[in-house]
Amino acid sequence: MKVVIIGGVAAGPKAASRIIRLCADAEVTIVEKGEFLSYAGCGLPYYISGAVKEQKELMATPVGVVRDPVFFQNVKNVKVLNRTTARSIDRKNRKVTAVAQDGTEILLPYDKLVLATGADPVMPPIPGIALENVFKLKGVEDAEGIKAMMARNKAMDIVIVGGGLIGVEVAESLVKCGNRVAIVEMLPHILPMMDAEMARLVEKHFMSKGVKVLAGAKVLSIEGSGKVRSVKTDKGELAAEMVIVSTGVRPKTDLAVACGLEIGTTRAIKVDGQMRTSDPDIYAVGDCAEKKHLVTGKPCFIPLGSTANKEGRVAANSICGVKDEFPGVIGSLVCRVFDFTVAKTGLGERECAQHGIEIVTSIMPSHDKAHFMPEAKMMILKLVADAKTGKLLGAQAVGEGEGDKRIDVAATAISAGMTVGQLANLDLCYAPPYSPAMDNIIVAANIVRNKMGGLMEGISVEKLMSSVSAGNPPILLDVRGPSEIEKVKVKGAVNIPLGQLRKRVGELDKSKPVIAFCKISLRGYEAALILKKAGFKDVKVLDGGLLILPDEMLAK
Repeated sequence: MKVVIIGGVAAGPKAASRIIRLCADAEVTIVEKGEFLSYAGCGLPYYISGAVKEQKELMATPVGVVRDPVFFQNVKNVKVLNRTTARSIDRKNRKVTAVAQDGTEILLPYDKLVLATGADPVMPPIPGIALENVFKLKGVEDAEGIKAMMARNKAMDIVIVGGGLIGVEVAESLVKCGNRVAIVEMLPHILPMMDAEMARLVEKHFMSKGVKVLAGAKVLSIEGSGKVRSVKTDKGELAAEMVIVSTGVRPKTDLAVACGLEIGTTRAIKVDGQMRTSDPDIYAVGDCAEKKHLVTGKPCFIPLGSTANKEGRVAANSICGVKDEFPGVIGSLVCRVFDFTVAKTGLGERECAQHGIEIVTSIMPSHDKAHFMPEAKMMILKLVADAKTGKLLGAQAVGEGEGDKRIDVAATAISAGMTVGQLANLDLCYAPPYSPAMDNIIVAANIVRNKMGGLMEGISVEKLMSSVSAGNPPILLDVRGPSEIEKVKVKGAVNIPLGQLRKRVGELDKSKPVIAFCKISLRGYEAALILKKAGFKDVKVLDGGLLILPDEMLAK
């Protein structure tokens, strides 16, 4: 059996390795346009920062063996044609035409073909984008260019255009190298996959580390004569000696389109559960292949290295006659922002609105371990559930605490179709150095249950700000103690400590809506119960409490 694989970064080498394990007599050839094979693209920001010391570490096995063409030939019995470009696919005659770097044309017959062509970075039509010192971060070569320039010029002004995952990770790396960094994001907030209040927490953390964040800003031009001098936006001009464009990627499908394969609604290659395309002898895996979202059941484009490796294995199994199926994705992701963990799985509020799903949410700020443990750190966890069924739809985490652990639990629960009631009763392990007695995700699930059961009515920061800006401000009841108020005050809030509320409830107007809160809104919930028992009709709890409030709502 002759198998040709086009693409040698993640999914392609994974498929090749699995095929050889299952079918030792198969003839497998990888065609890779670039020089480097099977490298960890997600590690490039950390190579730039110096956390990853050598380039070869990104291409090595866990025991340090570099996965180069010699390795694939000698260890895997896979032939690698790197620095070779696949030009066309002849489906009728089952041949791939490729061209080597020296111009030599190569004809590769196949029984099965795997497309692992990945995705191309989107380079927006910004005037000046072709200037010297404007980079993207697609591969090792780009990372080397950025590192080389930083080695020549210390403490540069660097502008990152695009505040998605790669932009955020690169920003951290550049700051650690001593550069002055600004992020420009056209959408209302960075990390567009996160909900607004969660993304704002990341923006605030960036700014505390000296990173300038311009959200809701459009880049008008990149200025300079030969080299970059500045970046003009509709919110002002930023000095820049380097620009990194990180405005997303699109699936690389030119070969698939040219040979007539079906393209999905997401503009990625349409595949079935075995990763087969519309041609049963051609498979597509990784970032070029369309995915199915397990929550919505609809096609989606979520390019992740973890997914690419799983798809490469499934395709290989199918090619070798091993029954397997890739079910789909829920978009689980995580990134580090200095000492913050930022993670998400499933759907956020905006995505639920797009699909017409009525939801109930909870925001739970708390320590990731027992609060009395010296290593305990704050983490803000958000859950999104279906208002009708109680099924968990999504989760997000931001903060110094171990959010990835909770998001992995949520991803498992979503994949299993669990409700928040089932999630709240999971038998998760507990010891003070690892979690609170009632883990954060269990408490967050119980908040959703309280809301669904009519025991609590919450209000998001977004709705509160809309109400205030519309000229209908509610009574903001701050039930924190005097020493807490002294440190941070909220504009227009009425302060009645929780311990005094029962005696002072008469100071509040029952005819007006009341929103109760404290630092994390646990005491706010207790206050809401007291007010309801006292006859107040419209009482809500501020989701997330003071920790979620934007700076403009705080008194200077």
